[in-house]
Amino acid sequence: MKKYFVIVAMAFAAMPMLAQETYENAKIAADDLNGTARYVGMGGAMEALGADISTISSNPAGIGLFRKPTANISFGFVSQQDAANFSEGNKTNMSFDQVGFVYAARTGRNSFLNFAFNYHKSRNFNFILSAADKLNNASQNKLTYNKQANGLLFKANDQGVPDFNSPFISCNQLDDIYARNLNYDKDKNMWFYDPATAYNLDRAHKGYVGEFDFNISGNINDRVYLGLTVGLKNINYRHYGEYTEQLQGPNGNYTMTVGDERKINGTGASIIAGAIIRPVEFSPFRIGLSIATPTWYDLKTSNSTHVFDNTGANVSNGESYNFKLYTPWKFGLSLGHTVGNFLAIGAGYEYADYAHLDTRNVSGRYYDYWNGGYYDSSESDRIMNGHTKQTLKGVSTLKVGLEYKPDPAIAVRFGYNYVSPMYKKEGFKDGTLQSNGSYYSSATDYTNWKATNRITCGLGYATGQFNVDLAYQYNSTSGEFSPFMNYWDENYPDEDNVCNPVNVNNKRHQVLLTLGYKF
Repeated sequence: MKKYFVIVAMAFAAMPMLAQETYENAKIAADDLNGTARYVGMGGAMEALGADISTISSNPAGIGLFRKPTANISFGFVSQQDAANFSEGNKTNMSFDQVGFVYAARTGRNSFLNFAFNYHKSRNFNFILSAADKLNNASQNKLTYNKQANGLLFKANDQGVPDFNSPFISCNQLDDIYARNLNYDKDKNMWFYDPATAYNLDRAHKGYVGEFDFNISGNINDRVYLGLTVGLKNINYRHYGEYTEQLQGPNGNYTMTVGDERKINGTGASIIAGAIIRPVEFSPFRIGLSIATPTWYDLKTSNSTHVFDNTGANVSNGESYNFKLYTPWKFGLSLGHTVGNFLAIGAGYEYADYAHLDTRNVSGRYYDYWNGGYYDSSESDRIMNGHTKQTLKGVSTLKVGLEYKPDPAIAVRFGYNYVSPMYKKEGFKDGTLQSNGSYYSSATDYTNWKATNRITCGLGYATGQFNVDLAYQYNSTSGEFSPFMNYWDENYPDEDNVCNPVNVNNKRHQVLLTLGYKF
């Protein structure tokens, strides 16, 4: 009997230590468009124009264009379209998005040396995911059954009795619950499964990535601007979801629900360098260049799985562990031009190859006798990183924006972003990987998100040393959701466990207000 999953699982002698899973890592790695209302209103296309504190994390040289000390604070709300509140997740949430200041010091007739600090919310995780579809003779517990039949879970003796104390081969928390409690009849010494007719999922994601940026920048003769930013990030992510299947058992139909909960907390650091050049002395046309190192994350995940049904079954398990994640390098090229004091036009391009996300195992803890204190050593999880290369790809972000001032005190802004897909169409969450990123996974579902489109606009008003800016952003992306990976048996089609992907979307509205003061 020849059986196979989407990709044939490979057997390895040794298990890697504590690492995370590709789809969970992808949530952390990407950034939103967020910052001051002026920056958002222009679609973030200000990397060559500069003179906005939000460029501190995209092109640090933009801080070098400030001529006066400045302070800003930004807040607003984000609302998800076509969503219903679930658990602790609300479709509309208030958000504190940014606070920072720039200190500008003249060092010559046309030269400045500037220092800046800025906090901004680089990622807002608030999102409610809902999906439902029919299942034709497929189910999560049938997937566990097929994995056991192919020798991918627990070892069994000649009589087929599983040794639950043996090292696992490849299973996640849900497999462990089904195999130990629900898929094996100890009295009859028999493995079994129940097919499903339909499913539905609701999950609430919450949290944020907060970024603290410290910058030094300046200019040379008002022609060349240079900047360097050190960024420190703080991650606070959590989700809770309930996935329910309508199952067909030998004693009648029943429902089974899988509740999964995950928390990810930790810190990261990165370095961003940038330059802005005016190639023609008497022209305001500018070219911007930027490069950002990976963000080096030290993270802890706590996740649990809880299975219960309407017949009285109630089983749960969970795990917490530390891991490291290094995001890819990011490169930026931008253009900017101004016409008098009434029009500014910007465009930018960024690229990051997320196929090179580096998931790392914590291999040991050591004491640093020179500096004092403990540190963790790590090594790349080659199995999970191989899966990441099969699942993710390079992402291009295109930004365009303009600002028009019909009056010196009033500004009107428009912007647009196109962000190419991070996920390959054939990508899937592979539950057969021999990696703890798979083993400690609390859910089997995954979504391959497509391209993102952002449309922005804004208004600004300045009076004396004060300015007030308002921005609106519409963010839209769609994806294909699958409750579990597919399995086919070419000799026994009845053993197939196949689900069709369903379309889901994330459409968000953001309103942002910024208050500013020039000293």
